Amino acid sequence: MKRIFFTLAFASVLLSCKTASTSTNDSKSVTDIVKVAINLNDVKEDKVLVTITSPKISTNEVTYSIPKIVPGTYSVDDYGKYIEDFKALDSKGSVLPVTKTDDNTWNIKNAKRLVKITYLVNDTFDTEKGGGFGQNDIFSPAGTNIDAGKNFMLNMHGFAGYFQDKKDLPYTVSILHPETLWGATSMTDQDASATNDVFTTSRYAELVENPIMYAKPDYTTFTVDGMEILIGVYSPTGKVTAESITPEMKTMMTAQKTFLGKINATKKYSVLLYLSSMKPIDAKGFGALEHPTATTVVLPEMMPKEELVKSMKDVVSHEFFHIVTPLTIHSKEIHYFDYNTPKMSEHLWMYEGVTEYFANLFQINQGLITEEEFYTRMAEKIEHANAMNDTMPFTTMSANVLTEPYKAQYLNVYEKGALIGMCLDIIIREKSNGERGILDLMQKLSNEYGASKPFNDAELFAKITSFTYPEVGAFLSTYVSGPTTIPYDSYLAKVGVTKSTEKVPGNVFLKGQSPYITVNQQTKEIIVIPNIELHVFYTNLGLKGGDILVSINEKPYSLDNIYDLITESQNWKENDPITVKIKRDGKEQIIKGKVQFPYEEKEGLKVTDPSKTALKKAWLKS
Repeated sequence: MKRIFFTLAFASVLLSCKTASTSTNDSKSVTDIVKVAINLNDVKEDKVLVTITSPKISTNEVTYSIPKIVPGTYSVDDYGKYIEDFKALDSKGSVLPVTKTDDNTWNIKNAKRLVKITYLVNDTFDTEKGGGFGQNDIFSPAGTNIDAGKNFMLNMHGFAGYFQDKKDLPYTVSILHPETLWGATSMTDQDASATNDVFTTSRYAELVENPIMYAKPDYTTFTVDGMEILIGVYSPTGKVTAESITPEMKTMMTAQKTFLGKINATKKYSVLLYLSSMKPIDAKGFGALEHPTATTVVLPEMMPKEELVKSMKDVVSHEFFHIVTPLTIHSKEIHYFDYNTPKMSEHLWMYEGVTEYFANLFQINQGLITEEEFYTRMAEKIEHANAMNDTMPFTTMSANVLTEPYKAQYLNVYEKGALIGMCLDIIIREKSNGERGILDLMQKLSNEYGASKPFNDAELFAKITSFTYPEVGAFLSTYVSGPTTIPYDSYLAKVGVTKSTEKVPGNVFLKGQSPYITVNQQTKEIIVIPNIELHVFYTNLGLKGGDILVSINEKPYSLDNIYDLITESQNWKENDPITVKIKRDGKEQIIKGKVQFPYEEKEGLKVTDPSKTALKKAWLKS
C-alpha cells in the first residue's frame, strides 16, 4: 500500500499495501459454494442490499464474519461497523436467532436450517472525518463508495464475509447494476447481460483481492510483454480520462516489466483510479492499495494533470512491485491471513521496504529519472528515517505493528525499509563484483517459495544468507532485527556517494507538515494562517496573518484551484516580480513586489569517488 498525505492539497509522499486469481466452480457441489448477490440498482439511504446464499452448514451454530483487517493496510478497520439490518433466514423465510458478538461477527443459531443471509452495506468514503487519516477512518483505497447511478467502489471485503471454517470454499458473486455503469476489474465477467455481472473465485482470499469499480465506461487497455493492462478512471466532472493518462502509465509499466524480467508472470493487471471531488462526503485518504492483479488509487480530481501523473507514477509503481513481495514471496502469516485475529509478519522491511526501493530504483535503471533525482529521493528517505525511532528493531515493529508504540512507527517501512533494501543491494553488488544485486536475491526467493509456498518468519534471514553472503546475514541481524542505527554513509561510500549540504529555497506555503495558508471550507477562500511567524516571502510583501489571497499575478485562486497555485509557485524564481491581490479587513488591495524564498540547509547525496564508478554503474544500471 502506498499512502499520500495531502496538506493544503499538495503532497508529502509516505506509504501502505496487498494478493489472487479467478477460477471456475464447476466441479463443486452447489452446497459447497458461497453465493453473493449485490444489488446496485436499489440504493436506499446510501446503502445496498447484499444476499449471501449459505453453503450447507452441519453444526447447530455458525459464525459469519466481515473482516476486521485486510492484508496490506496494517490497521484495524472493522468493516463490520458498516453492516446494518443483518438477518439469517431458513428455506421458508423464517428468521433464525442471531447474536452480534463483536463489531464484525454474527453468531447464527439453528444453523443447520440456514439458507441465506441478508444485510445492508453502508459505504466508508462519506464517513471519513480526519481527512482520510483520522483514528476511525478507513484508508480510502481500501474503502467503499456507494453513489447511486454514478460510482460504486467495491472493495469486496466491505461487502462479503465468510462463514466459520469455510474461507476455502469457492465464491460466486452476482452483481446487478445500471446498464450505464461498467465494472472495471481483473476478474472475468461470466454473464453476457449488460445489467448483471457474475464473477467466480476459488476462495475468499481471492475474492477480497479483486476490487471492482463501477462507473460510466472510461477505460483503456494495452499489452506489455504479454501482460494485459487495464486503466479504469472515475472522474466526477470528466476532467480526467483514462486516455489522457495512459501514455505515461504505459511508459512506466513497460519500464517496470523490463526491470523485473522473468520474475513477474501476471497475465492481467488493472489500475482503478477514483478521483475525489473533495466534498465533505467524499474520499480524503489519498494513495493506493495493491492486490495481486490490481491497484486501487484515490487522488483529488482538482490536481493539475502533471501532478496527478506524477502521483500516479509514485503510487502505481510501488503497488505494481508488490507482485514480487508479498504477493509472490511471503510468510505463513500472510498466506494464511486471519481477517479477524491476525498475526503479523516480522518482515515489513521486505514487503514494503524492498518494494518501495524497487519503485525508485527501476526509474533510474530505466532512465525515467536522473541520477541526481535518485540521490535526492534516497537523501530524503534518510532524513525521514532519522526523524523516526531509529533504534526500534524493525522485525519487532513489524510483528507488533497493530499496537502502540509500534503502530506509530509504521510509516518508517517506506523510509528506513527502502534504505535497508538499498544497503542490501550495495552489499550484494560489492561482494559479487557488480554481477548481482537485490533483484537477483528476490528472483532466488521467488523460485524457492512462490505464491503457493510461504516461508517461516524465523527462517528467512538464514535462507537469504544462503543465497547471498555472510555480510548480508550480519547486516540483517545487526540492523534489521537488532537496535543498531544503520551507518548509511559507509554503505553509500562503497559506490562512491557521500553526503552533501547545500542551501536550497524552501516551499513558500509549507514547512515540513506545517502550512502557512489554510482554506475556509464555506467560502473556499485561501487565508494566510494568523498568529504564526511568517517567513520572508510574506514579510517582504507585507502580507499578514488573516489576509485572504484573492489572486496572484492576476490569476484568481480558491479551494477549487489550489493545486494550480501550489504547482505554479514551484516554478517561481528568486526576485521574480509578483502581484498579489488580497482582502484585508473586508477591503481588497493590490500588493506588488518580488519573490523572496526562505532558504534552508538541506542534506543531499553526491558522487565524490570516481574510482567506484564501475560498481556504482552496476548498482544503478545493471
